[in-house]
Amino acid sequence: MLKPLLTVWIFSCLLTINLQAQRKPNVLVILTDDQGYKDLGSYGSPDIKTLHLDNIAKRGVKFTQFYAGAPVCSPSRAALLTGKYNFNAGLFGNVAPPHQDPEGKSGLPASEITMAEVFRDNGYRTALIGKWHLGHIPEKLPNGQGFDYFFGHQRGCIDNYSHFFYWNGPNLHDLYQNQEEVYHPGQFFGDLMVSELEGFVDKSTSKPFFAYWAINMPHYPYQGDPRWLEEYAHLETPRREYAAFVSTIDDMIGEVYAHLEKTGKLDNTIIVFQSDHGHSVEERAFFGGGDAGIFNGAKFSMLEGGIRVPAIISYPAALPQNESRDHWANSVDWLPTLADLVQIPLQNSESIDGKSLLPLLLNSNRSSPHEIMYWGTGNPENKNHPWAVRKGPWKLLGNPSDPTGKLTFSEEDKLYLVNLEMDETESRNLSSEYPKELNELHRLYEIWVQPFLRKNR
Repeated sequence: MLKPLLTVWIFSCLLTINLQAQRKPNVLVILTDDQGYKDLGSYGSPDIKTLHLDNIAKRGVKFTQFYAGAPVCSPSRAALLTGKYNFNAGLFGNVAPPHQDPEGKSGLPASEITMAEVFRDNGYRTALIGKWHLGHIPEKLPNGQGFDYFFGHQRGCIDNYSHFFYWNGPNLHDLYQNQEEVYHPGQFFGDLMVSELEGFVDKSTSKPFFAYWAINMPHYPYQGDPRWLEEYAHLETPRREYAAFVSTIDDMIGEVYAHLEKTGKLDNTIIVFQSDHGHSVEERAFFGGGDAGIFNGAKFSMLEGGIRVPAIISYPAALPQNESRDHWANSVDWLPTLADLVQIPLQNSESIDGKSLLPLLLNSNRSSPHEIMYWGTGNPENKNHPWAVRKGPWKLLGNPSDPTGKLTFSEEDKLYLVNLEMDETESRNLSSEYPKELNELHRLYEIWVQPFLRKNR
């Protein structure tokens, strides 16, 4: 008689575990590429239609003072996935393509613990759909960094129809399913991503999902839906092409959102959205198209237009709806925030730079968990590398630049001090007027960068 009773007890326990696993929230992190701060309707865009993302903002909380981890692709992604400033995560700049780095020395170190590893180790199935750009040898590719499944491109940018690396030669085909090269010539990469993501969501399993949807748009080449190009025919180039691409992204996100709703998973899915940094004014982007609003700077710049980005989190089951937060926060904060929301203990919480935003999401009267933030790209041994540090409203930029050309800098501006409460446009260097603040922030930067100088000697 004991055996049947034991079997029933074991089955009951397993059923309880499965039900508990099913109740764990799913997580969808959406990262767009080269999208300007103001380029959403919910962020004040007067000419770009983003109805689906605006709906997500209405069903969640948007940040008005949210920062990317870096103003360029690879370091920004490293910060998001590890919860660390990119220098602390061991990545100083963009990852070189394989033909320039045959030994695979560049990329996110395999020793770093990614968001995917945290969720996978806590009972989640994990997937990356879209752009990687964090390394090319097996241990630095998505499957080696915590993702059960990968569909997308390894390098920084592709043509969305041929799926070839869109840069200087050699022009390499770059579309993979896990580590196997796959071919879908002529099919729009956006449609492929939507199909892959929906397929991952649909898998029959009791495990919740963690999906990182790294959309490679509106990064050049601008290849928006012809319907949107017609819709924006009244806009001048390159705003027209850029706007069409952003609305195409919005349609893609709308499709996945509707699929989550149709399959009954929406109410139990946390959705995070942000851009990886500011808009591009590179030649391949027709020298612009994006809009940073009142902010100066763009991609590659430590000015606000390069690092301040749109960011939204939606989970009506536990978070407020249709609210905004002016608190300053950073993409390094998503890892501890999401861990808090799904009740995952972070084993390495003291070694990361991110702070949980959950308290201020639940209560707008809470202050920002950050007192200081740091940014840096390029070799820290090079005294001309770009960097910035912020404490309260004070921000110090080292070796500033403005790719848009609106601001120009002289040798006297190598240390460029601004106060964001006085002037969010960062139009004037306050260094000579506030030497105490200048010295304090410069010292903070020197302390922060010192370990990286020792490593490189």
